[in-house]
Amino acid sequence: MTVKVAINGFGRIGRNVLRGIVESGRTDIEV
Repeated sequence: MTVKVAINGFGRIGRNVLRGIVESGRTDIEV
C-alpha cells in the first residue's frame, strides 16, 4: 500500500523530509 505524503513548501523541514524519503530508498511512499 502506497502512502501519499504532501509537503507544503520546501523550507528547512520540507527539504529534510524529502531528503530522508529519497535516501531511505523506500518505494511505498509517494510525495
